[in-house]
Amino acid sequence: MQKNDNRLIPELKLSLPPRWDEYELIDCGNGAKLERFGSFLLIRPEAEAIWKPSLPDFQWQKANATFIPAKGEEVGTWKFNSKLPERWQLNFQELRFWVQISSSRHIGVFPEQASEWEWIIQKIKQSSSPLKILNLFGYSGIATLAAASAGAQVTHVDASQKAIYWARENQTLSGLQNSPTRWIVDDALKFVRRESRRGNFYDGIILDPPKFGRGPKGEVWEFYKLLPPLLESCSQVLSEHPQFIILTAYAVKASALTLYEVVAEMMNKFDGNTCAGELVLKERSGGRLLSRAIYCTWSKNQ
Repeated sequence: MQKNDNRLIPELKLSLPPRWDEYELIDCGNGAKLERFGSFLLIRPEAEAIWKPSLPDFQWQKANATFIPAKGEEVGTWKFNSKLPERWQLNFQELRFWVQISSSRHIGVFPEQASEWEWIIQKIKQSSSPLKILNLFGYSGIATLAAASAGAQVTHVDASQKAIYWARENQTLSGLQNSPTRWIVDDALKFVRRESRRGNFYDGIILDPPKFGRGPKGEVWEFYKLLPPLLESCSQVLSEHPQFIILTAYAVKASALTLYEVVAEMMNKFDGNTCAGELVLKERSGGRLLSRAIYCTWSKNQ
């Protein structure tokens, strides 16, 4: 931190995932990225990769499948250059989860979040007592499983029944089916407000909200409009001694500094440390860093 006019100026940080044998960003450029998931190579759109690829075309042509976006980048079709299984298993440390191809470019895992999974595990293991964790917009459940593997009691919330089913399959695959985990299909904001009225409190909150989405009853989620009231509601369900907050955002016209300020304001009555920056991947070919998301964490001072 640097001081300026008696106010701390945050130093934004780049967060790289740990070495992971089953995932690799091989190359990126011309608005796309070439990645390896286990034994298979995939090409997906990547708006941040505005430079030229380091590898020649014939290396990219080895990809098993390429995602062709339709309207925008989220939905489209996959062009298969060779046969792929319907789904295949990936491992990260003690966690096991399924990767699968669908009509979306998303395949069930965001590899750049691996540093966050490790951070969550570390914070939970550092606690001297069992923790209750809330994971909002939990998707395929890898962050939930990371928290559960460290001994936490987790409530996992997502608006998609399909995502919940996927997450529960990952739970079984990881051997965590007996962990104290609740699976909730609900709109995140509505759920948190009900938890507040019910007097349910959490020691840590994980948030990975989309830019835009819909709840199970058609509720509309808009990042800029609803993130502030969501964080305000989250502050109402924090325990007396919260341990951490972690907020990740993709595909929004916001900066890490924006997340820093809103989380710092949310947690200003607690004694802790706020950190923000970008989640990045490092390509194998040219060593360039690819920005994938912005993040902010708050953790209790030890």
